[in-house]
Amino acid sequence: MIRQQRGNLFYYVIFLPAFLVILFLTIYPVFSVLLNSLFRYNFLAGERSFLGIGNFLRIIGEQMFRKAFLNTLIFSFSATLVEASLGVFLALLFYGNYAGKRLTMITIIFPMMLSTMVICAIWKTMYHYEIGILNHLLTSLGVPRMGWLISKRMALFSVIIVDVWQWTPFAFIIVQAGLNSMPRELFEAASIDGAGYLSTVFYIVFPILANQILLVFLLRTIDTFRIFDKVYALTQGGPGNATETVSYFIYREGFSFFNLGRASAAAVYTLIVIALIASFYIRNILKKEI
Repeated sequence: MIRQQRGNLFYYVIFLPAFLVILFLTIYPVFSVLLNSLFRYNFLAGERSFLGIGNFLRIIGEQMFRKAFLNTLIFSFSATLVEASLGVFLALLFYGNYAGKRLTMITIIFPMMLSTMVICAIWKTMYHYEIGILNHLLTSLGVPRMGWLISKRMALFSVIIVDVWQWTPFAFIIVQAGLNSMPRELFEAASIDGAGYLSTVFYIVFPILANQILLVFLLRTIDTFRIFDKVYALTQGGPGNATETVSYFIYREGFSFFNLGRASAAAVYTLIVIALIASFYIRNILKKEI
C-alpha cells in the first residue's frame, strides 16, 4: 500500500509542472478574457468600469461586428468544405504504389511547409491589379483585369483561395494516412463481388474514413474560424470591411483602439461558437467509435 501511494505521488509530481504550464497558458488567459469582457476597459487611459453584459449587448448590435461575424462564417464554411473535399479527392487520386509517388507527395504538401507570411507575400504579388500574373493571364485571354484584393465582391473569395492552397495538403495527409491503414483485402473483395470504383468509394471507403474526414472538418473549422494572419497580410480587413473577420475585429479593438473590454467580449463570442462547433464534431466522432 505504501509503495503504491509513493508511486501515485511520483506521478502527481511528474504531472505537476505540465499542469502548471497548462494553467498559466490556457486557464488564466481564458479567465482574464472573461473578466475583462465585463468591464469598459481602456488600457491606455487606465479606465475600468463594470458593465456586466453591456459589452456583449453593444457589439452584437453593431453592424461592423455582425459583418465581421458573417465574413468569418462564410470564410470558415467555404474554406473548410473545399479543403476537405480536395483533400479526399487527392488522397483517392494518388492512393496506391506508383512511380514518382514520393515526388508527388512532396509536391502536394509543399504549400503547407511555407510560412503564412511568405505565402501571403507571393499571392499578394500574384493578385496585383497591374503586375500580377493572374491578371496578366486574364488579359492575354481577352478577359478584363479583376480586382482580386481591391474589389468588395472578390476580396474575401481571394483570401479563401490562399487558405485552400495552403491547407488542402493537411486534409490530404490525414485522409491519405487513413487510406493507407485500410487492408487491401477490402478492395480485392469488393472487386470480386463486382463493385465498381464509385460503389467501393461510397460504400466502403467513406464509412471507414468517416472519423478521419470529421477530424479534418473539426480541425480546419476551428483554424479557419479564428483566421487573422491572411486577412492582416493581404487586405487588413478591406476594402471597407469586406474581409474583416472576428479575429481582426478583436485585434483592431484591442490593439488599435485599446478597448480591451470590447475585444474580450468579441473573443468570448468566438470561444462560444468554436466550442459549440467542436462539441458537434467530437460528439459525432465518438458516436462512430462506439
